[in-house]
Amino acid sequence: MREDAGVTDEDAPGGTPLVDEAMKKAAVAWVSVAGGPALALWCAPLEGALLVVSGPGEQAAPGLADATEAQVTLRGDHGGRIVTWPARVSRLQPGTEAWEVTAPLVAAKRLNAPGPTADLVARWAADGCAVNRLAPAGTPLAGTELPADAQAEPPRATPAVRATRKPFRLHRVRRR
Repeated sequence: MREDAGVTDEDAPGGTPLVDEAMKKAAVAWVSVAGGPALALWCAPLEGALLVVSGPGEQAAPGLADATEAQVTLRGDHGGRIVTWPARVSRLQPGTEAWEVTAPLVAAKRLNAPGPTADLVARWAADGCAVNRLAPAGTPLAGTELPADAQAEPPRATPAVRATRKPFRLHRVRRR
């Protein structure tokens, strides 16, 4: 066990060089839990894994807090999907050594955080936010192994409707 980070040998990095490099550059990951739709989630790379925060006042990640595995898709420098890999999900619990070491590092990387890092970590613990560690746990799909289609979800039905406006005219149009 590495005492400095509270990470056991079971949680040690197990990715390929492509996965490791993609994780280092990741700011957003598309995470799918239990075959559901992939959600774009803010993440922070740390020690060969991605850390994702979700819960009250943070991003919504339905099912991730209680999941044990997920599918993670990362993009490359060109903006397109380069790798999809299975992840082992473990939730960091407040008050543990892993939480005390990892949560402040993740909070420091959070953009637009209200207040100091220590206050943010305390709020995560008090509000029951989930700090999940997604570690590579299997063979990744890359290159020609990736699906050829866009895998875009169709738009969801919504009661919200936007009224169409008349086209804008800078000058008055004369009728003939």
